[in-house]
Amino acid sequence: MKVGVIGQTQLEHFLNAEDDRILVIIQQNGGNDGLNTIIPIDQFDNLSRARQSLLIPEQQILPLTENTGMHPVMDDLQALFKEGKLNIIQNVGYANQNRSHFRSTDIWDSGSTAEEVRTTGWMGRYLDLEHPGYPENYPNDDTPHPIAITLGPTVSESCQGMAANFSLAINDPTALVQIPGTETEQLPDLPYGYELAFLQQIIAQNNVYAEILSDAAEQGKNQSDLYDESRNNSLATQLRTVAQLISGGLQTKVYVVNINGFDTHANQVEDGSPFTGTHANLLQELSQSIYAFMDDLRNQGLDQRVIGITRSEFGRQIRENGSFGTDHGDAAPLMIFGTCVKGGIIGENPIIPQDFEPQSGVEAKIDFKNIFGSVLMDWFGADASSVQSIFSHDFEYIPVIDACNTTPTKVPKFNPVADVTTYPNPFFDQMTVQFNSRGEDVNVSIYSLDGKLVKRVTHQYFESGTHTVPVRLDNAPPGQYICRLISNGYQVSKSIIHF
Repeated sequence: MKVGVIGQTQLEHFLNAEDDRILVIIQQNGGNDGLNTIIPIDQFDNLSRARQSLLIPEQQILPLTENTGMHPVMDDLQALFKEGKLNIIQNVGYANQNRSHFRSTDIWDSGSTAEEVRTTGWMGRYLDLEHPGYPENYPNDDTPHPIAITLGPTVSESCQGMAANFSLAINDPTALVQIPGTETEQLPDLPYGYELAFLQQIIAQNNVYAEILSDAAEQGKNQSDLYDESRNNSLATQLRTVAQLISGGLQTKVYVVNINGFDTHANQVEDGSPFTGTHANLLQELSQSIYAFMDDLRNQGLDQRVIGITRSEFGRQIRENGSFGTDHGDAAPLMIFGTCVKGGIIGENPIIPQDFEPQSGVEAKIDFKNIFGSVLMDWFGADASSVQSIFSHDFEYIPVIDACNTTPTKVPKFNPVADVTTYPNPFFDQMTVQFNSRGEDVNVSIYSLDGKLVKRVTHQYFESGTHTVPVRLDNAPPGQYICRLISNGYQVSKSIIHF
């Protein structure tokens, strides 16, 4: 078990780095009512018959275009839209939505289709390509800071990688506790020994990151007085912390923040007033918090480094229920904000037919995985083949970034492992992995077909030339497995059969 030794990292060096871009993901937990957020004005007549208690009067809708508007409490986001710093993507979801909070959240986190179950997150798979072998030897000189951070008590499943979760869960960046007594001189060569080594490694990382986060929070600052603290706005507090850490020089690439309460089966509006109620309060918090965050970044000259994206597990049904609320639906709009986004609206307004089934929702026209993949390409410079490998569906690119003219430049990678063979295959007791190395660290691991780590075989530097590594699966049941080699951002997978 080893955590890499990090050197002194200076804020000036980070701000001048080639690839200093940051993504903030805002999770609207509960299923946001998209028809009450981005309102299809051209469908108003049919919508008014389905939502007599909920629908905002047409003259009170904040206009975005001739046919599309916003809830009137979202004037801050309307201002961002007019500045060209907000992109709205209509009818976002996925095929075969079953309207379960748990399953739909899992699908959004994993970036899977409705027909498959994946144990890694879409962001985690991307970060696995960028940081092969994680968490071994992290932090290090090249990556001294947490790669991802979740504001809250639990890590983000979107950031779950093959071997570990890339996100660190925090509430207060100054309050991470140092955990003593994590070193053991020798660990047994048994399964629980490997697990204990992994646990020690994560604790050691936590101890290093605790000091780094505390220093970043101390050096960072906020330069906006627009954060709303009058109603205990949790999202504003989270985004203010993100801005503070960015300002303090933290090199974290991905932040995940949360706003809860969107499961508005009842009291979505107050009786007789569509301008008030639970949903109006949530939309106002969302709008004000994002605007304050952008104001903070702009005042500090950091806004061209950051974009944000909203997501929710599903939309709501077209027709209101009998409790001044709405029930679980299908698709909903998604928003991307930032100085460098392509402002405007992508996709047509949802169609509200005159006659529809009682539990009808908005039909999904744009798969959320295409948006996430396009953000990875446009913002982080991922290539199309890598994005296609992250998502199992037929990926379609959607341009979401076109301002700033600051396309990230990355040094082209070469594949350091080639001509990988496994023999004998099938095998009983032991098999051999043979590969050609060009002189790089190579991580060899065995995974089950559902993506669970079965065995870490080796992670070490291999000189240029041909190498062989023995593999035993004494404690694994017979079956089919995946032998995966990862190095320099590339991976090679081979199917193996253990008798």
